[in-house]
Amino acid sequence: MATKTIIKKSALKTEKQSSNGTAKRLEILKTYKIYVGGKFPRTESGRFYEAVNKNGDVLANVCLGSRKDFRDAVVAARTAFGDWSTRAAFNRGQILYRIAEMLEGRKSQFVEELMKQDSSQAEAQNEVETAIDRLIYYAGCTDKYQALFSSVNPVASSHFNFSVPEPTGVVAVIATQNSSLLGLVSMIAPAIAGGNTVVVLASYQKPLCAITFAEVLNSSDVPGGVVNILTGKPAELAIYFADHMDVNAIIYGEADTATKKMIQEKASLNMKRVVWYDGMDWTSPAGQSPYLIMNTQEIKTTWHPIENIGGAKAGY
Repeated sequence: MATKTIIKKSALKTEKQSSNGTAKRLEILKTYKIYVGGKFPRTESGRFYEAVNKNGDVLANVCLGSRKDFRDAVVAARTAFGDWSTRAAFNRGQILYRIAEMLEGRKSQFVEELMKQDSSQAEAQNEVETAIDRLIYYAGCTDKYQALFSSVNPVASSHFNFSVPEPTGVVAVIATQNSSLLGLVSMIAPAIAGGNTVVVLASYQKPLCAITFAEVLNSSDVPGGVVNILTGKPAELAIYFADHMDVNAIIYGEADTATKKMIQEKASLNMKRVVWYDGMDWTSPAGQSPYLIMNTQEIKTTWHPIENIGGAKAGY
């Protein structure tokens, strides 16, 4: 029944007459599936919605994600975390750079999708190029932020005292709704550059670039489960992002007061770190910074006794 409905609606909007009066072939609208564990499954519920632009043109059929989809994505992210967080920082940088390379190779496709979603050609071109540059920026940060934010601390006893940043774990991201690509990339890149794995809810109004970006990830060197991308309604799924007990941090890109209050309350159940990016202009210099990596890092402090020349430990 759902398939028949799609074909009927698509036919009404895409069938055109040729010069000799015969009907042209119908446009086949792409179905944008979710991205979980390095694969493109259909949503568990079987639900979908039609993405439209401001003119009412139907652009694609998009999966309407469910609570089960989110749970599956968290399992995939947790499974991938052990390998991703322990990789050499330089290797993570190589992989982020590869994502930028693959995005550069499909730049024209992203520009076209952004224009379908109401951006001008100049705006679309700038957004794609900024997203590519942002990935390269964070690729360069992966082996530098630890040196920048680590410290050797002065202590009164006979010990060395070191503080170093470590990834917090699985990060749930509710992306900004008014940016199809740049906001998404700008929220994912610093989290994975720091060794976290992520589950992202893409823009409901502008979802096209999110799943096309998942195709870029899938064809690059990113291990399955490091980035998981869902599509659906923030009003429906936000509560599941906030109260899942195996999520270590949540990033919210909107300014809805009621949702922010709910996230704070639910996040307290397992002491999730909560990060707000409402009001962030991702095109500004503030949209990229090593401090954004630190938003999803924990500081581990280690004490190590200093040994005397003779080998006996001091400070006891």
